[in-house]
Amino acid sequence: MSGLRARLALSSYRWIGTAIYPLVWSYLAIRAAKGKEDPARRRERYGYASAPRPQGPLVWFHAASVGETAAVTPLIKEIRRRGIAVVLTTGTTTSARVAAERLGSTVVHQYVPLDFKPAVSRFLDYWEPDLAIIAESEIWPMTIIELGKRHIPQVLVNGRLSDRTFARWKKRPSLADALFENLALVIAQSDVDADRFRTLGALPVMVSGNLKVDTDAPPHDPKALKEYRQQIGARKSWAAISTFEGEENAAATVHGALKDRTGLLTIIVPRHPERCDAIEAALVAKGLKVARRTRNDPLTPDVDIFLGDTIGEMGLYLRLTEVAFVGRSLFAEGGQNPLEPAMLGCAVLSGGNVQNFRETYQMLAKNGSAKIVRDVEMLAKGVNYLLGNDDMRRSMIDAGLESVQQMRGALTATVKGLEPYINPLVVKARLEPRIEG
Repeated sequence: MSGLRARLALSSYRWIGTAIYPLVWSYLAIRAAKGKEDPARRRERYGYASAPRPQGPLVWFHAASVGETAAVTPLIKEIRRRGIAVVLTTGTTTSARVAAERLGSTVVHQYVPLDFKPAVSRFLDYWEPDLAIIAESEIWPMTIIELGKRHIPQVLVNGRLSDRTFARWKKRPSLADALFENLALVIAQSDVDADRFRTLGALPVMVSGNLKVDTDAPPHDPKALKEYRQQIGARKSWAAISTFEGEENAAATVHGALKDRTGLLTIIVPRHPERCDAIEAALVAKGLKVARRTRNDPLTPDVDIFLGDTIGEMGLYLRLTEVAFVGRSLFAEGGQNPLEPAMLGCAVLSGGNVQNFRETYQMLAKNGSAKIVRDVEMLAKGVNYLLGNDDMRRSMIDAGLESVQQMRGALTATVKGLEPYINPLVVKARLEPRIEG
């Protein structure tokens, strides 16, 4: 009976994927208005290619946004080193820029086709991938179905399932089982994630650790870093990064409580830079002087807030401080990745809502490199204590660097898990004209 329900569920999804296709233009228009798409490349979302297919075997990598793109970059480089071509799809303009910066012309970038049958089929018909590698938790039913029909192996790497996503899939066990059984392999971040994938019907499942630990530290502009450090001088600084609504106000409250005692500079880097005009207006209304990166405003002694309103410069902002609060954790839920501040020499503070990065925070907290704060008052006390206690701050920084080193190894484990799928492609690539790049 469960098999019948699964077939009915999949049949319904196939029908929806075809019937609703004409409505997608409206969907795209909404997304484009939010700045998440490149209007000039909109046809790629319908599966229309804008670049020639490379010769020889081809691996399709999909990484939804910036974090996933950064996570799979070392893995893509390893695949390319073996002479196999890669087409990388992402879902946002931001992740497309990150791909261009870190991978350049070594891969072909396309925007991911919408999860509707005509778009997915058109994409697969053109690119004819030998293997599909999907990052983290990108489960698109129509894409999975179409890959399965073509007998193209599908591997989920750096796989994770948040509490909310897992609960959502558990409510649809027949559909989950019918979809997840199409995955040739799931390489999960943690034992918890692995158990969740198995519960939903995925087999085989292995654990690698988090690929994000094996990435390089985020890059920066050395000239800008030198100039800003000279402007900051001896002032104390701290950063609130990847912030969501409410957390910028919390950072302003902390700044107001501490600035008279420390001559403090507060760096705020919102998760969504398009909110920065509203954030600046709110900060100015509080009587704070704001400098913005996009305006190249100097960090003069009277500047209260340095607003990081650019994309792809987290490496710059984190190198300007040794104390970082990681957002989406105090008023929003899920948390953001604390590995970047840890690997760049910051003591890490966070709110308690870190469900999406639970294991990472547990490791950092266990080693003494991250502290959880309950509210704004506790955040202010934590920032004040760390800025005033060099020994404790240095101890947390050293523990963070050690924790990152201990967690490395996911890339090696992932490559080993992929070998049964990659090795035949290596042989095939050697029998065909060499791929440049």
